[in-house]
Amino acid sequence: VLYTNSLSVDVVIFFHVFCIAFTQNFTKAGEQEAARCDTKAQLKARGCGEEEIISPNISIKPEKNVSLSKSFNQQEPVQLSPQEISLKVRPGLPITFNVSFKRVEGYPVDLYYLMDLSYSMKDDLANVKKLGESLFQALKEITEHAQIGFGAFVDKTVLPYTNTNKEKLLKPCDEEEADQQCQAAFGYRHVLSMTPSEKEFRNKVKDQYISGNLDSPEGSLDAMMQAAVCGDKIGWRNSSTRLIVLTTDAGFHMAGDGKLAGILEPNDEQCHMEGNLYIKSSEMDYPSVGQLAAQFKKHNIQPIFAVTNNMEAVYQQLSNMIPKSEVGVLSSDSGNIVQLIKDAYNRLSSKVTVTHDNLPDDVSVVYKPICKHPQPSDNEGICDNVSVGEEISFEVTVTARSCMERKSFTIRPLGIKDTLTVTLSTNCECECEVDETNHVHCREKGRVSCGICRCNDGYVGQFCECAIGDKDERSLRASCQRQNGTECENRGDCVCGRCQCHRTEQGSYFHGDFCECDDENCERFQNKLCGGNGKCNCGTCECNKDYEGSACQCKKSLEGCRTLNGSECFGRGTCKCNRCECKEGYQRPRCETCLGCPDPCLTKLNCIECLGFQSGPFEKNCSEACGKSIFATVVDQFTFSDKLCHLKDSQSCWVDFKLKQLVGEDNYKAEILKQRDCPKPPDITAIIGGSIAGVALIGLLILMLIKLLIHLNDLKEFKKFENEKKKSRWAEVRYRGSHHSQHAQQAQDFFMFYSTT
Repeated sequence: VLYTNSLSVDVVIFFHVFCIAFTQNFTKAGEQEAARCDTKAQLKARGCGEEEIISPNISIKPEKNVSLSKSFNQQEPVQLSPQEISLKVRPGLPITFNVSFKRVEGYPVDLYYLMDLSYSMKDDLANVKKLGESLFQALKEITEHAQIGFGAFVDKTVLPYTNTNKEKLLKPCDEEEADQQCQAAFGYRHVLSMTPSEKEFRNKVKDQYISGNLDSPEGSLDAMMQAAVCGDKIGWRNSSTRLIVLTTDAGFHMAGDGKLAGILEPNDEQCHMEGNLYIKSSEMDYPSVGQLAAQFKKHNIQPIFAVTNNMEAVYQQLSNMIPKSEVGVLSSDSGNIVQLIKDAYNRLSSKVTVTHDNLPDDVSVVYKPICKHPQPSDNEGICDNVSVGEEISFEVTVTARSCMERKSFTIRPLGIKDTLTVTLSTNCECECEVDETNHVHCREKGRVSCGICRCNDGYVGQFCECAIGDKDERSLRASCQRQNGTECENRGDCVCGRCQCHRTEQGSYFHGDFCECDDENCERFQNKLCGGNGKCNCGTCECNKDYEGSACQCKKSLEGCRTLNGSECFGRGTCKCNRCECKEGYQRPRCETCLGCPDPCLTKLNCIECLGFQSGPFEKNCSEACGKSIFATVVDQFTFSDKLCHLKDSQSCWVDFKLKQLVGEDNYKAEILKQRDCPKPPDITAIIGGSIAGVALIGLLILMLIKLLIHLNDLKEFKKFENEKKKSRWAEVRYRGSHHSQHAQQAQDFFMFYSTT
């Protein structure tokens, strides 16, 4: 990227391997100063000498380059070289350097054995207690500087993962085996920090007992996260191959599963160990796989998943998401764990993967491995089957796409502490000598830099030829800008408030008050400007006499637009390129019909009524409103076979007429049927007679209704009278009957008296 700046020129040009000519008078009249920037070959071809060309160089400078170590000797070994490097590059131009790597013989190994102590691993724990000697022996075959640690995990001690009954928390194992030893439920416990002592390892593991939980997946991600971030408690050494061996027969919980227990706080990737226990187990969610992979990479830890056969596929998918990890299949009782660890370690250590961190924006890095067994990869360099002491290298190509100053990133082998720090800067300015005196090339009103005038205050222009006087430079530049604020459309120089336009690539000039026009970017036809049948003027084709079209691609002709009546597109369109371009709604090919237009039967009804029957809304101004659009004739019968219109007019008469559209949009010929179908006028006498008869009938009905109501009321009163009359007769009969019975009783008493006497 090369910048050229003066009061009249601000140019930023992006090239890969371009140079700049700083000789004076290199550019021609009207040619922009950016023409100075080109390849060396092009500049020389235009007459620029080698000594007049400035080409910023790229450079590679190793800042720290300690030789690779051969073996481990209790000092900090060096496995990657160089360690620091500075690059000076040009944007867009790749720069390549080599990085060397060699596995140190006897490099220390720290192995952290992380075991699932859920109840299903009971048999495996018994075997692990016997593995101390064989495990240390296997590590000694790898290096004399081996250490081993031990940790255990089950799951979070909350429902639904663990039974929270108080007794079950203290003894979560199977109750059927009352004599078995069982430790209380826990999430993750760190048991033994890194130690080279086989005896200490054996004693610590011997004191471990099985525990238990409810569900099948375990809290293995919780345990691995704490083992990775609690380095001071685990005892990881600074210079060592760090391995975590996870042994389990179950799957794992991951981020989001904590919601089942109401745990919503995300995992913070921090160490929370107190008393060798993970104290945030019941407060923080499980980590995600991405979080775990990031911490493994940050702390150079390589996991080995030793799992049972039924879990191999699950952990293989997990391994695919965690770089530098391996999966091995355990036997039913973990008897093959030592051989599994040896095989996994050999696979991990023999595969060298180089990658980068903290890469700046607009920077790309490509790796090319130089070794016996290179592996393809997009963003990494991979060599497989690398033996101890074998030196390999990687060809690293760095490309910066923009200007930057002292940006850094690191290159590192995965799982190894060694890093290479790359400091990147770019050459974005030409190193031109500035003539401090007023130069004749600049009308003695400025200095020369890279062949370009840098004008003194008060002067502007390519050669400082314009004195701005009492105006300021901003106001002069503003007069060279259109509404978009771009000075001379970036196609010219603003000189004394007017645009001096540059040449185009083809040799012509831009033109216009703001250099907004060029005569080389009009539409093309058959790869010819304006089809070869016209002239390009300010982006628009001006066609020759017999041609038309946006690219002058058509020969003028009306044959394809002629109608049977000799008109052009029926007067409802224009003929362009021998085709009708119809007005809105009308259809090609000749604009005869309009599918989206209103029905003329409805729109012309008022005109038909006034022209045919001298009535309706246009009765008073019929000729003015309708005379120019409809030529109407009143007929006894129709003579042409167009659509029949049958509609009611303003007098509710049915009118029959036919419309025929003539040439043009609003131009019709109409035939109106003389006889309208109008409704008969009403019979006044019948209406009055009917009204009187109706009123009389209604009055009669009312009288009859009143008479009926009176009659019904009389009947009701008569019945009431009859009932009261019957009641009075019954009372009289009863009175008489009571007197008769009284006299009879007196006679009987009298007779009885005299009989007794």
